[in-house]
Amino acid sequence: MWIALSWPFSFENGTVDIQSIIAGLFAAALTALVFHEFTRNPHKAFHPSRYLWFLVFVPIFIWECVKANIHVAYLVLHPALPIHPGIVKVKTRLTSDIGRTFLANCITLTPGTLTIDVSDDGYLYVHWIDVRARDVQHATECIIGRFEKYLTRICD
Repeated sequence: MWIALSWPFSFENGTVDIQSIIAGLFAAALTALVFHEFTRNPHKAFHPSRYLWFLVFVPIFIWECVKANIHVAYLVLHPALPIHPGIVKVKTRLTSDIGRTFLANCITLTPGTLTIDVSDDGYLYVHWIDVRARDVQHATECIIGRFEKYLTRICD
């Protein structure tokens, strides 16, 4: 597909753009590495419900980001700077690597939270600018509860 789109061949002087072909091979290898989870179960990758749930998830994610931006702006602009930073442990029910990666990225992209580590047993360690819960169950609900139910339908 890359060769058809970039067409690295020149009929006028009979040359081939090797850089374009190498870039295409690199991009294809990188894409294969990133999306290998879907290639293991191709019947899951092309299921239409995944894409419908993704379309539902995008506005919810945007709304959560807007709310988090407002909250972080409030914390920063408040004269007393009422932050309570800390690292909390949360538990996810997502089982696939791509689902856990998607969740970790959603947490990191939401202002005020940053995923530090994802363990093999389903725990995520998250730096939270305003820790509201220290126990795993309540922290899990506060941080990933809004994303996990949709990501389960998209990724698992």
